[in-house]
Amino acid sequence: MFPLNFKNIKIICLIVCLISVNTKKKLMKKLKLASLALVGFAVTSLVSCNAPKEQVEETASDSTEMVAEVVSNTVVDIAVGSADHSTLVAAVTAAGLVETLSGTGPFTIFAPTNAAFDALPAGTVEDLLKPENKDKLTAVLTYHVVAGNVMSSQLADGQKVATLNGQELTVAIKDGVVTINGAKVIAADLAGSNGVIHVVEGVLLPQ
Repeated sequence: MFPLNFKNIKIICLIVCLISVNTKKKLMKKLKLASLALVGFAVTSLVSCNAPKEQVEETASDSTEMVAEVVSNTVVDIAVGSADHSTLVAAVTAAGLVETLSGTGPFTIFAPTNAAFDALPAGTVEDLLKPENKDKLTAVLTYHVVAGNVMSSQLADGQKVATLNGQELTVAIKDGVVTINGAKVIAADLAGSNGVIHVVEGVLLPQ
């Protein structure tokens, strides 16, 4: 049996102290590792939370841009998209009215078809498109434009409608057929973001 004297007791106390210190060091090491793991988890969670938020913001931005593109369907865009109005578009471009008619508006346009321009005396369109005749061309085109959104349901027989040209158009309605200065309306209420188009089968010429 291990003799219990003062010397041995002193040795035992020393061993107990060493064990206690070693245990404490191991515990502190484990706590340090646990703290580092917790910090790592927190950083990872923060990054993962931020990523979906950025994706949502990008999606929202894309949606806004898409809506903007849809809304910007002006009366000029409608005319450009119509194969029957290429001559009108060429005339509007030559007169420098694209930017004006793409503005806020609203505008009501009585739009002649290509066939309507073809029905004019030979050489008329070519003459109007010459740079030196820009003012004359502008006068003709603005005679087809009315300020405001004038839907077909707002037109009445005998009505006088003021144009951007300064002169008036005369509306006639007989047996359900609407004419503007004698030109038949063949398609009505083509609505855009800044106005409306009524297609007519004749070119309206100011006095």
